[in-house]
Amino acid sequence: MDPVIVAGAGPVGLTLALALARHDVPVVLFDESADADENRLARTVVLRQDTAALLERLGCRAAARTAPWTGWRTMRRRQLVRQLPLAPGPLFDTRRGIGLPGARDGDDQDGGSPDDKAAAPLSPVHLPQHELTRALRGALAAIGDEDLVRIVTGTRVETLEQDDHGVSVRTRGAHATWWRGSHLVGCDGPRSTVRKALGVRFPGRTAVERHAVAVLRAELPWPGEALLHRSPPWRSIDAEVTARPLPRGLWRVDWLLPPGRDLVTPDALLVRVRDTLAGWCGDSALPYELLDTGVHTVHHRLARRWRVGRAFLAGDAAHLLGALGTQGLEEGLRDVGNLAWKLSLAWHHGASDTLLDSYQTERRGAVGARLRTADQALPQVRASGGWRAVRRSVLPGGERGHDALLTDGHLGGGPLGAPPVYGRSPLTPAAPPAGTVAVGTALGAPVADILVTAPDGSVVTLRERLGRELLVVLVAPGTGVWERRHWMRAGLMPRLAAAVSTLPMRTELLVAEEYPGAPAHTVLLVRPDGHLAAALSGVRPAELYACADALRGGARTRDEVPRDAEATARR
Repeated sequence: MDPVIVAGAGPVGLTLALALARHDVPVVLFDESADADENRLARTVVLRQDTAALLERLGCRAAARTAPWTGWRTMRRRQLVRQLPLAPGPLFDTRRGIGLPGARDGDDQDGGSPDDKAAAPLSPVHLPQHELTRALRGALAAIGDEDLVRIVTGTRVETLEQDDHGVSVRTRGAHATWWRGSHLVGCDGPRSTVRKALGVRFPGRTAVERHAVAVLRAELPWPGEALLHRSPPWRSIDAEVTARPLPRGLWRVDWLLPPGRDLVTPDALLVRVRDTLAGWCGDSALPYELLDTGVHTVHHRLARRWRVGRAFLAGDAAHLLGALGTQGLEEGLRDVGNLAWKLSLAWHHGASDTLLDSYQTERRGAVGARLRTADQALPQVRASGGWRAVRRSVLPGGERGHDALLTDGHLGGGPLGAPPVYGRSPLTPAAPPAGTVAVGTALGAPVADILVTAPDGSVVTLRERLGRELLVVLVAPGTGVWERRHWMRAGLMPRLAAAVSTLPMRTELLVAEEYPGAPAHTVLLVRPDGHLAAALSGVRPAELYACADALRGGARTRDEVPRDAEATARR
């Protein structure tokens, strides 16, 4: 079968190539650039724990190239209004399990109680984008199989044609010719040639926000902590300044610019740097080293369609966002996590339109909701009587609510930052199957990263097993003290193992001592991208089969389940 063609070798395209290769799907990756990636310190990426964990599973250790933030501060004028300790999370500290970021009421006091610290949000991963790209290229090179991944440099898509069996792509550049692929994924950025060739519209808003950016080396009063400073008292035109730590003692500082298209001159930026450092440190002569500068313009756009036949859009080719702390690249990596396992099924076994269409339904729906939230909040968070003063909002909570919303956006919580929930996915049965139980994770949400016992008896985190196949997890308190040869033959395990062996997708059976909110003997069905597909009470072969079949786009009813699924499970 022909390989999958990935157009664009930025972080999203590189990650998709890695993910498909992990599924043993051959890839041809078009890399428009013929030169080494530009080293720009002022262009950085912020990854939450779920997207950084995706990269980790693919062999790209982004967290190893940076250090965790130790805290988050929010200031308004001269007042500290919110301070949160941040936990490193498992990517920085293997002693701690993964949890979803999210601040609790009462966590905004200096210091905080032990309970506050236990519930601390997890630090994001913050590093220059060129370092992430370099790590991804290194992970691809480590595969060492040109039959599995072929990178074609100096090449971009010019036009394409589709039929029932694949996609033909005409390229221009160093390797101008026709290429044949089973599917095509356009990861070729905001000006995507693939999107234009498909005739897909890309409506939205231009220049929603603009930020002046500087990367500098300096000693700030809160080493390791990130800062959001609203209405700083030393500048009459700056409504907001953020400072985020980078490796090697560097800081990225962003100034929200007033509306308009006025140029940011070098002299004006230097004045901002000096005034800001003097305001924070109380020293107008504080030494610093300015390493890079830039102006970051935020656009909000959403492609009308993300799938046209055998062609798909992902990353900046499908969406642009970035206001109020939202992260466009992170959403692109979530596109990859959602699409890769579906394309793998299509390549190896064939796939229904239901399965392939679910990529657009789930991901476009999630990004669209994020954009709507940001667009609705922007006029009120940025509203002013004059640019500098932030007036009280009609939203509950006023200024305090705005501070919390922005903090969530930057740290990966709430409607602006939390991982998406695919609650109305076409890959779930129309009605909850019999025996469905409520657990601490909503259906369609990312699972908690608990410890599980794998078939070989090793104890690993649940996220380590994601990516390649379905996971079935039995919650069985007490099994941790047994040897595997005992609990595999005890209790529900023989019937569950028999039921799992009949499922229509490759599935791995795991056991956990506990899962948040789950009663004993709950059976969890987890998608390859880590979202919860079902939670059932006990061993229910027919319902388990129906849920697994729905995940591959079959959505069979109970009467259509092969009779041997029930019969085998009873034996």
